[in-house]
Amino acid sequence: MSKFPHLGTSIFSIMSQMANEHQAINLSQGFPNFPVDARLKELVAKWAKEEVHQYLPMAGFPPLLEKIATLTQQSYGRKVNPATEILITAGATEGIFASIQALVYPKDEVIILDPSYDCYETPILLCNAIPKRIPLNDDFTPNWELIGTTMTANTRMIIINNPHNPTGKIWMEDDFLQLEKLLELYPNLIVLSDEVYEYITFENQHISAHHRPKLAQRSIAVSSFGKSFHITGWKIGYLVAPETLMQEIKKVHQFLVFSVNSIAQYALNDYIEMVQISTLGDFYQQKRDFFRQLCQQTRFELLPCEGSYFQIASYKNISTENDLDFTKRLVTEYGVATIPLSPFYSNGKQTQCIRFCFAKDDNTLQNAVERLIKL
Repeated sequence: MSKFPHLGTSIFSIMSQMANEHQAINLSQGFPNFPVDARLKELVAKWAKEEVHQYLPMAGFPPLLEKIATLTQQSYGRKVNPATEILITAGATEGIFASIQALVYPKDEVIILDPSYDCYETPILLCNAIPKRIPLNDDFTPNWELIGTTMTANTRMIIINNPHNPTGKIWMEDDFLQLEKLLELYPNLIVLSDEVYEYITFENQHISAHHRPKLAQRSIAVSSFGKSFHITGWKIGYLVAPETLMQEIKKVHQFLVFSVNSIAQYALNDYIEMVQISTLGDFYQQKRDFFRQLCQQTRFELLPCEGSYFQIASYKNISTENDLDFTKRLVTEYGVATIPLSPFYSNGKQTQCIRFCFAKDDNTLQNAVERLIKL
């Protein structure tokens, strides 16, 4: 008997498999296809030859924890204790899972804002807790009136994702003011702030939970080296949270993975000193602008993209099909794999929108758009 009879193969796996079967250009799953920085590969090779192959401390390599504390202060002006308020995780997904398992109890309610990434709901259900899926507004901003009326004394956590996957939307100052009002009304409420695309923002600066003193003591901030450094296959991220919350998260983390890959941590510890992470947004803005310029030749209507490496596009001028059928036809007939938006909604809402990943080399993007022009 399945614990999750409603769950099947994820849409990301389905579309990537179809892309492989049909030799399609894969703009679906969110992974870069360009080379990793040669300096980072050299560091991995260097440390692989050293005696660093045994368990590291459960919370992470202490020098790397120090570097993350420095990065957090430089990026956000927030001072954190590396020994007690930072945890290296086996990818952001493990950090999210461990946080929910540690802090959410049976019958608690957890608010998820749809469209949402698919790793949020399952750990909630494993806690015998209740996911409350609330749709964002049509422009993908939070519907604070609906969020407020959904909140109850049993609401333990709200999960926010900023910059947002799949829509590329970022939160503004007023959104955080509204969230802080809810924290005042509900003293037991915790914020799980998924910020894995924090360094990939464009015209508007990313506002983080780290920036907000009222949030900092009630939030778990989730970050990803995989997203920031184009190393998604390494599956390494980190959490920042106040010690009272982190103590509980570590209790779960130690029985999930105990500690994270040692070579990766040694390499990242060195690499952080070599790069200017704050310029990462400039790199991806060039890719976003290049892709958007190319797409002007197509019949897609591009929605605003404020952060992340995803571009939402409406196909309402092209087809009346549902988004799953449309994306499958894009693969089989035009050789381009994308992601439909409906699987990000609990009710499969149809918006006639799809998601492109533009974290690809220019040649891949150009070849894909040449095919999309034929639609």
